[in-house]
Amino acid sequence: MTDEEVLAEFRASGALLEGHFLLSSGRHSAHYLQCARVLMNPDRAGRLAVALAAEMSRDLRQAIDKVVSPAMGGIIFGHEMGRALGKDAIFVERPTGTFELRRGFTIAQGEKVLLVEDVVTTGLSSREAMAAVTEAGGEVIAAAALVDRSGGAVDLGVPFHPLVSLSFPTYAADELPSGLAAIPVEKPGSRAKA
Repeated sequence: MTDEEVLAEFRASGALLEGHFLLSSGRHSAHYLQCARVLMNPDRAGRLAVALAAEMSRDLRQAIDKVVSPAMGGIIFGHEMGRALGKDAIFVERPTGTFELRRGFTIAQGEKVLLVEDVVTTGLSSREAMAAVTEAGGEVIAAAALVDRSGGAVDLGVPFHPLVSLSFPTYAADELPSGLAAIPVEKPGSRAKA
């Protein structure tokens, strides 16, 4: 699946938004990819996961024991990646602000994990989820995402496999362009509004 085909899926589902957005990373952007909208159609979500799994090497696909995603955004795509890879898919969540396993989910000592996100911008959530996997005894051997918003700049410390890599500019609050600053800010992500 080409980058343009992936973006066509976002456009078709109304998932590519324009305005002034506060991202979960704390940075601001004029563009937002609402992955929940592109993933709300199970057939589309499955196609995207199959396309990403097909881009991974056979050796990597075979080495993965389990797929782990951070809640909330990564759950659907992580589940579909688990289906595409034929692996169990679980998630970590933040009931008290730090990612942890709950709901009876476990990771066996030394289990090889693929961490799956919907969107990666700075990699902060990914690294926090990876720390939870390591603390539980697993080994994250690679990460994957539907979208790499960093345009290839993010370093997660493991091989990273995004389906599409984009480079929409993001800004710190004190460096907003005047045109963007004039637009009311929205926080469309899954984390609580600040």
